[in-house]
Amino acid sequence: MRWVERFAWSVGAVALGAALAGCGMPGAPLPPTLNLADPVTDLSATRAGDQVTLAWTMPQKNTDKLLLKGNLQVYVCRREGPAAPCEPAGDLQGAPEGGGAFTDTLPAALTAGAPRELSYFVEVRNANGRSAGLSNPATVIAGGAPGPVTGLSAEVGKEGVLLHWVPARQEAAPAAIRLHRKLLTAFQGNKSTGHEGLLAPPPEPAELTLLVEVNGESGGSPDRALDKTIRFGETYEYRAQRVVRVMVEGRTLELAGQLSAPVDLGVLDSFPPAVPVGLAAVATGAENGALPAIDLSWLPDTEADLAGYIVYRREGGGDWQRISPAQPVVGPAFHDAQVQPGHSYSYAVSAVDEGGHESGRSTEAEETIPNP
Repeated sequence: MRWVERFAWSVGAVALGAALAGCGMPGAPLPPTLNLADPVTDLSATRAGDQVTLAWTMPQKNTDKLLLKGNLQVYVCRREGPAAPCEPAGDLQGAPEGGGAFTDTLPAALTAGAPRELSYFVEVRNANGRSAGLSNPATVIAGGAPGPVTGLSAEVGKEGVLLHWVPARQEAAPAAIRLHRKLLTAFQGNKSTGHEGLLAPPPEPAELTLLVEVNGESGGSPDRALDKTIRFGETYEYRAQRVVRVMVEGRTLELAGQLSAPVDLGVLDSFPPAVPVGLAAVATGAENGALPAIDLSWLPDTEADLAGYIVYRREGGGDWQRISPAQPVVGPAFHDAQVQPGHSYSYAVSAVDEGGHESGRSTEAEETIPNP
């Protein structure tokens, strides 16, 4: 009967263990948290000259979904090409949830030679120097940066601001010029006409960039560009930099040179409107017993700051006389009722803008009032 006793004892031991477990005895211990910060996923990098600027968002939690506390150690490294080791570039500290930033001054070997891929990574480490891995790669172009833009100048023209610079020698890679424009005055609408509300133009951007192709394929000029987006009455600052663009694994990456010295320019409108064209004169009324008159018409000007037109008349070889009212004629037409039968008249029209600048006179149009 011993086997019966042994079986009874085993059953009793199992029951006792279950009872003890039900009475709050602790189970198996949990492993301690490693406190590894979540990897950075939004690293970005830009290069200007011999400096690369990195930006990212610091993690808020660790891999166990617990909030991080205190400053975190951030390791920065760079890798030239896809197979090379990631060389150290710097160390810094950052607070959880904050924005991380780092500027790396490239060694001479990375600022010379042909354009090539250069990837950056950041790694957020705990107090024991451990991490959950590298961030996403942020890639820039290593190699010789394009030279700075020299001789930048700007002048106001009727169509906009014309910018000039000294052309560079032939670049090994496709080159372009990036113009940076900053608005130095706040646009407040046209003060001379009081445009407000729905008639007011939209506000200008505080900063604007314009990429100018300068290679032969695009037909761009190597030493000039026209900014047609300016508004007269404002003051702008212009700077320029050369940009080389390189294809890396199907992506276009840019390598920009240093920014030029700034050029400030007040854009004043001292240019008259275009001379009106298509002037025609037609005598009316005399054959129907009505008072004679001459009706004038012409093609309208399309300039945004056009205020109207001024109508001139002369008879024979006499001097030109203004026959329109003191205020400019709004539409491209005029009715001249101050005429006499049997007389011939010559007419010309000019355009005037809101600043009072008057264009030259149009081509003459002549008409004769017939005798009754």
